[in-house]
Amino acid sequence: MPLPAPSAVAELLKPITWFPPMWAFACGAVASGASADGRLWLVAAGVVLAGPLVCATSQAVNDWFDREVDAINEPQRPIPSGRMPGRWGLYVAVAWTLLSLAAAWAIGPWVLAAAALGLALAWAYSAPPLRLKQNGWWGNAACGLCYEGLAWITGAAVMAGGAPSLRSLILAALYSAGAHGIMTLNDFKSIGGDQRMGIGSLPVRLGPQRAAQVACWAMALPQVVVIALLVDWGQPLHAAGVGALLAVQLLMMRRFLAAPVERALWYSGFGVPLYVLGMLVAAFALRAVERVT
Repeated sequence: MPLPAPSAVAELLKPITWFPPMWAFACGAVASGASADGRLWLVAAGVVLAGPLVCATSQAVNDWFDREVDAINEPQRPIPSGRMPGRWGLYVAVAWTLLSLAAAWAIGPWVLAAAALGLALAWAYSAPPLRLKQNGWWGNAACGLCYEGLAWITGAAVMAGGAPSLRSLILAALYSAGAHGIMTLNDFKSIGGDQRMGIGSLPVRLGPQRAAQVACWAMALPQVVVIALLVDWGQPLHAAGVGALLAVQLLMMRRFLAAPVERALWYSGFGVPLYVLGMLVAAFALRAVERVT
């Protein structure tokens, strides 16, 4: 069996998808309130773990078990196009899983626990018998937790040298819930293939209009709660910053809802960055709180 080209392996691992968990890791590290002095190598290792390892693993796993769907939706992907021959897609997924666990073990026990849970969710999302992606509610929840919540918690744990604070866990949970809507946006491009293959994404289950409404509510409501929490924690300026970002998102959501199938990619490119920028604002707010307490 011929070896796949390095370019095909790189495409399988989808570097473009690594940014969200790397960003969430950085937000968790900022929110911890701890100084980076003496921990820079841990921070760098954690960022690599969140993106090029754990997230890349999830992409390889998903591409392997979605190869029949991708043959319809994205036939140019490495596996359906034949550029990743035989079972090499599965071999890469297993190898990256083991490499991720080894790196997490080297960083610390809390990081290993978070990485192991994230990897388990990555396999459960795509692989039978669970294959959570068959249900858009459960599948997107797993992705949101893996991409945002666990990455945030890992960053906070690395900097704290132990368990993150309760406030940090609350913010991680809220932004994980909001990420459910972000994952739903990604499903609009695959409606045709998902319908043929029996994958119950929310656009397939609910129809594009209702799924778009669910996505917008899922993204907006957690941010409203974050704003209220930041005010309660004595950070009104940071709360106003998140509120301003949310206000712009709400205006963009109106345009998205007018034509969700056509504008899902547009909103992902222009609206979602405002959501993740709000994460950083909230992280700096919590950093100020943690340093005082």
